[in-house]
Amino acid sequence: MKKFLFILILGAFCCSQVSRAQPTVIDKKITDIMQQYQAIGLSVAVIKNNKLIFSNSYGLKNIEENQALQNDDIFRIASISKSFSATAIMQLIEQKKCHLDDDFSDLIGFKIRNPNFPNTKITLRMILSHTSSINDKNGYFDLEVINPTHSDQYINSYSNYEPGTKYAYCNLNFNMIGAVIERLSGQRFDLYIKEHILDPLQLYAGYCVDSLDKNKFVTLYEYDHDKSGFRPQTSAYNPRSLEIKNYTLGHSTPVFSPTGGMKISAVDLAKYMGMHMNYGKGFNGQQIIKKSSSKIMQTPITSDEGYGLALRSTDQLVPHKTLIGHTGSAYGLYSAMFFDPRAKFGIVVITNGCRVPEYTDFNPFLKDCIQLIYQEMIEN
Repeated sequence: MKKFLFILILGAFCCSQVSRAQPTVIDKKITDIMQQYQAIGLSVAVIKNNKLIFSNSYGLKNIEENQALQNDDIFRIASISKSFSATAIMQLIEQKKCHLDDDFSDLIGFKIRNPNFPNTKITLRMILSHTSSINDKNGYFDLEVINPTHSDQYINSYSNYEPGTKYAYCNLNFNMIGAVIERLSGQRFDLYIKEHILDPLQLYAGYCVDSLDKNKFVTLYEYDHDKSGFRPQTSAYNPRSLEIKNYTLGHSTPVFSPTGGMKISAVDLAKYMGMHMNYGKGFNGQQIIKKSSSKIMQTPITSDEGYGLALRSTDQLVPHKTLIGHTGSAYGLYSAMFFDPRAKFGIVVITNGCRVPEYTDFNPFLKDCIQLIYQEMIEN
């Protein structure tokens, strides 16, 4: 029988868990928003003038054990993970191991071509920007779904429009990107990201569950509107140890979910964000991609969606401001990371569960938090 945690208990823990003796005005306002959306936990990190000026966690990490959420606890952040994969690709491009306009078939090792448009090359750039015409109808946890030599249904993984002409968000794109990173580097995806991105930036994070302290994992809770309750999503941190034991480079990559499997705290995610905000240079002075590569990632390819290479631009979060970043949602988690590279500020907000109505773009709970933080801590 599925276990549900009903919303009646929320009032007991929607209070700020802070290191200071007394909650501040901003803490009170944040917890008021949390109560409005019945949020279980929330971690916040704020960068201003290239400095981490605020970090705090509120509510619960785990309802069953009544554990308070702490700043160094780590979440599976979902689709913000895509930007780590795109950053790795830019490193490999700088090493001249590939080019954005390469035929993706040559990189992945099997034919990637929309059967409806057989003469149109699908490039690495198209895959990174969700303009490839590839979709998730066949799923995205197995690369064979789009491999014409392994699946007679591969055609369903393509939409009926010409590659490069339209934007359509697709997780399969980035699980394939992870495989390409392995094929070009000769290194397992999670280990490449650790060695070339996480370690140089001095971040505690990763894609491999078994490489991290499980005591720091934040339990994720999905809200069921029919049952009016939250349900823990234990599969979010499935280690998949057997699959990793029998791993094949360039094939088994979806085990780590390059499209959404990064585990990291809000504070470390803010430090990673700072690297993009400073065009490839971390707060510790490490330049992990060139300024030109970083600007390519941040430049929109499609005007309507504002999506570049795993980073998007939006003017819908803060009035009269265009911010760059990404969101994530999976297993009840919602995350957002947005920054202004010119004004040198950025905001990270992550919740492990909340009750929100249907929305078309940004989670309204996180949007309200971002707007509050901007008004209270950036604008003033």
